[in-house]
Amino acid sequence: MGNANSCCKYSSPVPERKVKDVPVFEERLPEGDHSTNNLQHISERETFEYEDEDPSVHPSAATMFLERSKVENGGAMTRKRSHHQIATQQSQSSIGGGSSGGGGTSGGLKKSSSCSTIYLDDSTLSQPNLKNTIKCVSLAIYYHIKNRQSDRRLDIFDEKLHPVTHDEVPDDYDVHNPEHRYIYKFFRTLFNAAQLTAECAIITLVYLERLLTYAELDIAPCNWKRIILGAILLASKVWDDQAVWNVDYCQILKDITVEDMNELERQFLELLQFNINVPSSVYAKYYFDLRTLAECNDLSFPTEPLSKERAQKLEAMSRVMQDKVTAEAVKNGMKKWSSCDKINVQSGCPRRSVAILS
Repeated sequence: MGNANSCCKYSSPVPERKVKDVPVFEERLPEGDHSTNNLQHISERETFEYEDEDPSVHPSAATMFLERSKVENGGAMTRKRSHHQIATQQSQSSIGGGSSGGGGTSGGLKKSSSCSTIYLDDSTLSQPNLKNTIKCVSLAIYYHIKNRQSDRRLDIFDEKLHPVTHDEVPDDYDVHNPEHRYIYKFFRTLFNAAQLTAECAIITLVYLERLLTYAELDIAPCNWKRIILGAILLASKVWDDQAVWNVDYCQILKDITVEDMNELERQFLELLQFNINVPSSVYAKYYFDLRTLAECNDLSFPTEPLSKERAQKLEAMSRVMQDKVTAEAVKNGMKKWSSCDKINVQSGCPRRSVAILS
């Protein structure tokens, strides 16, 4: 302490960094404008004209997969008949035809909630069911391929130029559309091996549709595997805190190289214009549209009676949210409710209850 030559006064010399000679491009700015070296945040970037109708950005825009699934039904989704209509029709047919054995009204009907029993599935917005979500996302990609309007391609996603396996790619690899179960098998294999969550599958579909919009290409039999692989690769890194490395995917797909995976990820990001933000409203829209797609294609989520334990959990979750809303209302000076015991009439006498509950 107190030494004039101490390390607190003199620091180590700063090492010189060797900088490569990079050509400098000068740009003349209008008078009064000043250039800055700060990078632009993703939320401050310019909005393009097509983004007003981009379903992966705006929550009010219709999802592409749901619109393309309507082609199967002549431009309109056909909703299922209600259980009452099916039961009425079956009962009338059984009466007219003289059914024997009884129970004709119960064939093919699903379980419905009643006053005594409530049926719920285990899929929620915050915790979707993994298997059913992957089935729905695979079905959405199936409709993208089947009802595509053109065959716009990019070399980075072409399976002939960048094969996923060492197996010989047939000459007609870009002709036949893959079946839904084949897409689901490829999707499920990656998710099981990488131990990804169902939320990541929804984000994968968002990135896929954003890629089709930004890059102006179509997902087709020749590129669907590499497009899905790139979307999963990016979604897993954005969504999961402990993301899967590119070399780990090479252990799953053992015939693909790390250099190919890195190049696929780089070009995928560039085609997305580095816009990897997914608002919560967009995520919710894709989740409910996937459920609509499942309902219209008989991919119903399995239901089970509401148990006492789960009902208590739901009640506890709603109570926490109710307390949060109440605290926010009190903070803003809003009175949400008041007890009838504290209400006084003009005469000053306490107000009596008009009913007695026993």
